[in-house]
Amino acid sequence: MLSKISASTNLDKVSNKEPVRRRRRADADRSRTAILTAAITLLDERPDAGMEAVASAAGVTRQTVYAHFASRDVLLDAVVDELTRETMAAIDALDLDHGPALDTLLDLIDLGWRSFEKHPLLLHLPQAAGQDERHDPVVERLERLIRRGQRGGEITRDLAVSWLVAAVIALGHTAGEAVAANRMPARKATTALRASVVRLLQPG
Repeated sequence: MLSKISASTNLDKVSNKEPVRRRRRADADRSRTAILTAAITLLDERPDAGMEAVASAAGVTRQTVYAHFASRDVLLDAVVDELTRETMAAIDALDLDHGPALDTLLDLIDLGWRSFEKHPLLLHLPQAAGQDERHDPVVERLERLIRRGQRGGEITRDLAVSWLVAAVIALGHTAGEAVAANRMPARKATTALRASVVRLLQPG
């Protein structure tokens, strides 16, 4: 009998603790979201802002920021992940499987540039060594568009898909670097990028 009472008491304790755990988890999620939102806004204005400035912008303590993000690099990675999800959601709203492939590819490029205009932080990120896996979904969508364009005769078949994708991405990086270094205004860089991509991909 006593063992049953003890077991029942233990279950009640677990049951009572569960809402507290859920509440703490929800509070932690809200805190993390607030920090990320504040960091994106602040870093767009001041790419070199530190953790203390992020904490102040988020209305939390510096210790709270470090509780969620062990270092500035970890926070920056989380910010880029969040912005990547935002951009990919916009890209996936495009119809990649219908309509002129080259026009759609240019729409994809324009969308990427709108992300840069909205979040200037992206133009000031250090280049990662090697292939950043966050690029993989964009590469896959570019490949789809270029293959479809080649099948329809809109895009040159004289060069391999992998080469054309790499060249488009390299042109995008070149344009981004020109804007970040103030060598070219964003609007002129976008125009030059579009013209270069068209010349690269068009047959003949």
